[in-house]
Amino acid sequence: MPATFTESNTVERFIVKQLTGVNLNDSSWAQEPEPTYGTGGASAGPPRWRYVPPSALAREETSVLLEADVKKALIRLNPSIQAQPARADEVIYKLRAVIGAVADEGLVGANERFGKWLRGEHSLPFGPDGQHETIHLLDFRDPRRNDYVVTTQLHVRTGTELKIPDVVLFVNGIPLVLGEAKTPVRPAISWLDGAHEVHHVYEPAITPFFVPNLLSFATEGKELFYGGVRTPLDFWAPWRLEDDAPDALAKLVGIQEVGKQLASLLRPETLLDFLQHFTFYATTPKGQKVKVVARYQQVEGANAIVARVVDGQVKKGLLWHFQGSGKSLLMVFAAQKLRRHPALASPTVVIVVDRTDLDTQISSTFTMGGVANMVNAENIAGLRDLLEKDARKIIITMMHKFQDAPPNLNLRHNIILLVDEAHRTQEGDLGSRMREALPNAFLFGLTGTPINKRDKNTFAAFGSETDAGGYLSRYTYPDSLRDKQTLELRFEPRLPNIRLDKEKMDLAFAELTNDLEEGDKNTLSKKAAQLATFLKAPKRVRAIAEDIVQHFLSQVAPHGFKGMVVAPDREACILYKNELDALLPAEASAVVISTTANDSKEFKALWALDTQQQAKLLARFNDPNDPLQLLIVTAKLLTGFDAPVLQTMYLDKSLKDHTLLQAICRTNRLFPRKTFGRVVDYFGVFDDTGRALAFDEETMAKVVASMAQYKADLPDLVDTALSHFPNVDRTLIGFEGLEAAQNCLPDNAARDAFAADYGVLNRVWEALSPDSALAPFRTDYRWLSQIYTSVRPTGTDDGRLLWFALGGATTQLIHENMYVEGVNPHLDPLVLTPELVEGLMRTPDKVKHLVTEIAGRLGGHGANPVFLALSERLEKVRERAEKGLISSIDFIKELCQLATETLEAEKAAMQTATESAPAALPPAKTAESALTELFQEVRSPDTPAIVERIVKDIDAIVRKVRFPSWQTSTEGKRLVGKSLRETLLRYQLHKDQDLYAKAYGYIEQYY
Repeated sequence: MPATFTESNTVERFIVKQLTGVNLNDSSWAQEPEPTYGTGGASAGPPRWRYVPPSALAREETSVLLEADVKKALIRLNPSIQAQPARADEVIYKLRAVIGAVADEGLVGANERFGKWLRGEHSLPFGPDGQHETIHLLDFRDPRRNDYVVTTQLHVRTGTELKIPDVVLFVNGIPLVLGEAKTPVRPAISWLDGAHEVHHVYEPAITPFFVPNLLSFATEGKELFYGGVRTPLDFWAPWRLEDDAPDALAKLVGIQEVGKQLASLLRPETLLDFLQHFTFYATTPKGQKVKVVARYQQVEGANAIVARVVDGQVKKGLLWHFQGSGKSLLMVFAAQKLRRHPALASPTVVIVVDRTDLDTQISSTFTMGGVANMVNAENIAGLRDLLEKDARKIIITMMHKFQDAPPNLNLRHNIILLVDEAHRTQEGDLGSRMREALPNAFLFGLTGTPINKRDKNTFAAFGSETDAGGYLSRYTYPDSLRDKQTLELRFEPRLPNIRLDKEKMDLAFAELTNDLEEGDKNTLSKKAAQLATFLKAPKRVRAIAEDIVQHFLSQVAPHGFKGMVVAPDREACILYKNELDALLPAEASAVVISTTANDSKEFKALWALDTQQQAKLLARFNDPNDPLQLLIVTAKLLTGFDAPVLQTMYLDKSLKDHTLLQAICRTNRLFPRKTFGRVVDYFGVFDDTGRALAFDEETMAKVVASMAQYKADLPDLVDTALSHFPNVDRTLIGFEGLEAAQNCLPDNAARDAFAADYGVLNRVWEALSPDSALAPFRTDYRWLSQIYTSVRPTGTDDGRLLWFALGGATTQLIHENMYVEGVNPHLDPLVLTPELVEGLMRTPDKVKHLVTEIAGRLGGHGANPVFLALSERLEKVRERAEKGLISSIDFIKELCQLATETLEAEKAAMQTATESAPAALPPAKTAESALTELFQEVRSPDTPAIVERIVKDIDAIVRKVRFPSWQTSTEGKRLVGKSLRETLLRYQLHKDQDLYAKAYGYIEQYY
């Protein structure tokens, strides 16, 4: 008879076998003898679990603790109780009281109180003369002195409720872990069913049993997830092994893989580490107590920091953990463990941020969790005072507060700096001052966005050459998606259809500027063409606001989510607010912008928010039931703002690199029933998203190596720049010193020579900053910089006075002659999948190469008017793309069209030159031959060799979906584009945007 696979004989018993070595499917298994506890010497071996059947446990069904085992542990671990064993009963009585109080204070509160007993944070007057002594329920220093018991099918009763958890793990008689196993052979059953049983059935029914609980886990033999008491199922986390490939996009499923994860998570040492350092209790703004159990990437990252500090050999490290994956909590866990580590002798941990919003976010995270010995440096003097007085605390501060810190402010070696969002924007001189003030400190940079070539000095400043790829710890976007720690990001391009009546506008502009010089006309025209003029056109803002409302009410609000509108600037925020108020109740949206001292009283009265007002507003936004549904911002809240209810960002602003990635990741936080974060793109930012994710570790390795050469060159570069000022006393201040220096540069030739040498020095200085190697040269460099600024030619006003006089009228002229024909909702959406991210990060930007190639071909034909006209078109297309007036996709399409016309013009020119030999002319192209030529031209080792089949597939499907004049129809373009993309996907060519654009261009021409 075939074997029957059940929940019990597969997953449940596999867990027992994995932890204890006992195979319950073998009827001959024997119960192990009672363990003996030694002093924990090397001969004792690692701590291990032993299986005890539930019938052999000395307990009643209503008992939470194995009280006999608890008593033995108290006697074994506490000399004062060993001297008087009756004292153990007094401790157990107090533990029972904590468990019994759960009905009054709630499960999380009681769990937190019991956790303090477990961590040895309580004492009793058991010492000589009634002195208080710490009570140890567990031995953290030598885990081998604890007793580890696994049992199955344990009967637990509370009142009339009887529940039978599959697996329970006791340590010294205390149930620290509960596990639920589900069958691996029923497709409708998953780990989630087990987690649901723990959270929705066991915890409410047998609540007292969970008061000592460290964590619970669930598995069906394919995946393993765990969570703390009352943790919503959306926030249960997987456990990965430290040696998992960091770029793996999916895990092998199977009982053996889960077995490895179980053995790692449930190692006695791992559980004790969790209990001491990786649980966190916080109080939400609504006063609700929650328990947070660290995710594996937080454990790995924090432990990597601690291990490096304890080792003491390498004094820096760079950690990249993707936006939304819990970087703030990683810092909490690392700070707690560093502060408690006995080998570090009460260190100082300094959390450094560069923006007020991050300061507020991280301070509130630490404060909500009641982290001990935490202080916020209120100002520059406050930070200096804390460091001068050698405060042994966790200090949270902002980078700018180091600006007046003197060198060698504190020379202690056990100071650890954790620098949040460690990019060059917060480095430079302030970073150098921080390092000079604390020269012996450990320095760890943490970031939520991948470092790219523009941030090459971040690798040098924080990354160690001992770390693979330059990172001490790395948790990527694909990792966070795989682990369900963040949500998938989707882009929906909805670009406004804008048309300018150029002829009418030119006439009006000529009349307006009739009395101006030609140069002034050109200046005014250029400034009027700036992007802001178009973005804030009332017709455009109105069309987008109408589209936002329609999209929000149909796609976002019905699901219980909220949105954010990101406008180009503060004025645009107010324009959007006015338009939205005409379509929605005023309370449905709110503007969050910064105000300055130069703003009028009226402006401040309308839009200024103090810290308390902003906090209340954001609390309302975070409340799913509050009528506030849309926030309108331009710079605020794009980083450091955590609102899980935010699902859709309406983006109408050019954002670059890290700022872009941080902004769009506001939408990827976990929230009930939320399956993805969405960016509705009215500006066209996808290419910038690709650049924000792009980084090249090979290049980084070269960059880090080149920093050593920069350091070696620095003294000579400073001397070369100073050589322009022989015999000048650089200690002279005021106009005498400036005049003496400027006299050494009497003419343009001398000034140009100095500028060239200073420029080289400046580039090397910026690349090295904030390396401590700069410190000896800082005074000279500052002096040289001031002299350079004083002799640099001043520019004109760039037409600012002219714009002040006529700009309003010119802008009105453009707005009056602009026609916005709605928003295009038919553009293909884009899902930022792990595969796409990987492609973006590894594929170079081909568009620039295409522009260069076309320009080069056109430039080789002298004054030929056909090629001059094409050159002019190329330049106009490029300018429009730079100003954001066309989408990146349309830009590529136009480039491909220009490339096609350039080739045709070249062939025509060749034909003219060889008219005497008509027989040599190639035959006219057919649709299929044109596509074949394209695919043969772009074929590479990565491109399939079966070009003929690709072309036939494209030809067949395009002929099927096209219709007459499809090129002028939005629906026709969409159908053909979608069909082409599907065909390219079949041959795994869908990531090559350049190839898609060229192929589409050929189809438009020949079909």
